[in-house]
Amino acid sequence: MHLTLKKEAIRPPGVNSLRQQARFDVFVEEYNIERPHEALAMKCPAEVYIPSNRPYRGLPELSYPFHDTDIVVTDCGRICMHRKKINLSLVFAGQTVGIKEVDDGIWLVSFMHHDLGYIDLEQRTLQPIDTPFG
Repeated sequence: MHLTLKKEAIRPPGVNSLRQQARFDVFVEEYNIERPHEALAMKCPAEVYIPSNRPYRGLPELSYPFHDTDIVVTDCGRICMHRKKINLSLVFAGQTVGIKEVDDGIWLVSFMHHDLGYIDLEQRTLQPIDTPFG
């Protein structure tokens, strides 16, 4: 699919973002509605798609009772603590993380039930834990 997308929608690229988006829209329409797929017994994805009957309600309200404090990650992926800005990740923008001091100036950062890494306040860095999500 990615090779087909590249060939049909981005090579050559559109002259501006609006034209490029129009090329993507045409590709998506053709790929999902007009073009049959072997993996779907030669049906189009639109023919077999069934929306979920379970509504998505987003994440529950997050709290970290075993941490020192909860912090909301900024839209640019940072947390601010003790007047210092530490880059976490845009992935967590708008989400609440828990932080807990584990040593002098060293803080554990957690998201839901996963420990992400340690913040060194003096260096303003996050040292990630290897594969925090297993």
